[in-house]
Amino acid sequence: MTNGATVAVVGALDVAKELGKKGTSSDVRLFNVVHDELAVTLVEPTQFPEKFAPLLTALAMADQCLLVVAELSRAVAEAIATVDVTPVPTTVVLGPAVGDGEVGKVLKGSRLESAPRRPLDLPHLRDLVESWQAPRVEGPVLVPLDHAFPVKGVGAVALGVVRRGTLHPHEKLRLWPTAKGVEVRSIQVHDVDRKEAACGERVGLALKGVEADELARGQIVAPDGSLQSGTAFVGEPIAKCRYYRGDAGPGASIHVAIGLEFVPAELEEASPGATRFTTDRPVAYSAGTPAYLIDLGVPTGPRIIGRTNLRAGP
Repeated sequence: MTNGATVAVVGALDVAKELGKKGTSSDVRLFNVVHDELAVTLVEPTQFPEKFAPLLTALAMADQCLLVVAELSRAVAEAIATVDVTPVPTTVVLGPAVGDGEVGKVLKGSRLESAPRRPLDLPHLRDLVESWQAPRVEGPVLVPLDHAFPVKGVGAVALGVVRRGTLHPHEKLRLWPTAKGVEVRSIQVHDVDRKEAACGERVGLALKGVEADELARGQIVAPDGSLQSGTAFVGEPIAKCRYYRGDAGPGASIHVAIGLEFVPAELEEASPGATRFTTDRPVAYSAGTPAYLIDLGVPTGPRIIGRTNLRAGP
């Protein structure tokens, strides 16, 4: 088993590349630090702020977050507001052009007010991220997929991080939220063949029973019966982003991020008792999974409405 973590690096696009070697690239870009028994994956939301989904994708993939404040711009303000409503442990990184005092004013009253702060010192940050460990979660194996592609002579290959349990070759699992069964042909961890992959490790899976074009970000490889899926969701009352300036209420067309899924939805209830919404396609989840409500049409301020933790379905 390798040690390490997945780290979201948000707020600036020139830091992650200085900490790791470039890997997979799409609307998020991955950088890897691999040596001895250590493997750290840095995730950068490359297409944020033009698109909002990459920011939530990076945070959903992460065990830790580096929130880089190199300047107090509109994009950085939106990143701060979004990170604030997530539970991801966060370290605030101060660039040379901003002072601790002015950043402290921006963060006052948020959960990030008490977050550790570090200067933008690359050797120090490299040591910091290499000291982090992904939490070990016991239970049925669970692997959310973030990228997939065909490989000649191998077939469909999916990339993701084991978020629960331990994965073995030849396991027969379900591709949630579909009903399709898949078999794990083989496992690689940073291009090394493995006989198992533990919780926290980033894997490449050769899958039998599915074509690469049937795989999509947000799908989850897990045993049948270990998750729920559907289009109707009930959650706790919304913990609203204190900077949200929109007026999304019951009947509003919004987007929802659940795990690595980012889907259109209709908000049906936002009361002190519950949050209810319906998505336009099935999404896999388990009780307690956070769901983030997004208003892409808000004219000013951050696009994040807030967060609800999902309750078990019927």
